[in-house]
Amino acid sequence: MKNENRTWFITGTSQGIGLVLVKQLLAQGFNVVATARNAESLKEAVGFTTAQFLPLQVNLIDEESVKEAVQSAISKFGSIDYLVNNAGYGLIGGIEESSDAEVRANFDVNVFGLLNVTRAILPHMRAAKFGHVINLSSVFGLLAGAGWGIYCSTKFAVEAISEALAQEVKSFGINVTIIEPGYVRTNFLNSSSLIAPTNPIEAYTDIREGVRKHQQDLPGNQLGDPEKVAKLIIKLSQNPEPPLRMLTGSDAYQFANYKIDALKTEIENNKELTFSTDFSA
Repeated sequence: MKNENRTWFITGTSQGIGLVLVKQLLAQGFNVVATARNAESLKEAVGFTTAQFLPLQVNLIDEESVKEAVQSAISKFGSIDYLVNNAGYGLIGGIEESSDAEVRANFDVNVFGLLNVTRAILPHMRAAKFGHVINLSSVFGLLAGAGWGIYCSTKFAVEAISEALAQEVKSFGINVTIIEPGYVRTNFLNSSSLIAPTNPIEAYTDIREGVRKHQQDLPGNQLGDPEKVAKLIIKLSQNPEPPLRMLTGSDAYQFANYKIDALKTEIENNKELTFSTDFSA
């Protein structure tokens, strides 16, 4: 099937990987439905208009707003073949200093927004017996570090949702892939995509230094190339049996293997205690 007959629905497209992906897909002739908090800013960022591009202003945490966007996409293009849940932002700060409102807001976008969009689109994919849900997680959906507990917990949730969903929809001809980037050279670290708690606790000196490094030292030095990440996502979409998980970046590979090794070691070191809780034969 020609590219112009396939439709992508992508969230969080005004910057970063999402914006790069939209531009690459349009250049290849795909239909692209792109959502952002501000449609005009999105149009300006993409830089050109075409009948195959549908920019939409959507509030992802409002189910009605999401449903209207999905219906607009179906009305214009007839189907949604690929869903990329890319929208999200980071909260960097300690568990104690992250307020209830800040934590809930992060989960609203990173988790509940993803669920809203996925629920709205799956009926169309099931009817077509074809689809690919691509969820942007992070290698930090596999392991967490000090100062990243809230953000990582949202990505841990994305991992669990995706892993279960892959099993639930496979019989309908729908695939699910989790993208797990390391650090990618976008403006994620130096924009509204990364926020810190409004009431930091100075006693957490290591976290304060971690925040400083991520806001001042790391931007511009990330290993990941967003153009290559977007290209890989498109390549995976052409695979009839795509992987459930796809790490991007050598740093992601190292982080993931660190977690695997740590898990194996701890599980084996405590094996005797683990088995001791079984009923005696």
